[in-house]
Amino acid sequence: MAAKKKSASKTKTRAKVGKAMREFKRGQLKSGGRAKVKNPKQAIAIGLSEARRAGASVPPKKKRAASKKKSTAKKLSRKRS
Repeated sequence: MAAKKKSASKTKTRAKVGKAMREFKRGQLKSGGRAKVKNPKQAIAIGLSEARRAGASVPPKKKRAASKKKSTAKKLSRKRS
């Protein structure tokens, strides 16, 4: 059986996410150029966004449901009053 060939998009994505994770582990990855990233999920998100900017076909970010936003807003307003 022949080995499957990976698309250029997938390898570009893996390289960007891998680079972001290495920087995160060394403590060199920064969010927005200022604060150090402390969460591995945030490091992955940064790698994926860099891959998107580089032209890789990465699925779009997941959007939060509108109902979730409303319930969170209600909870915050209750706490304030």
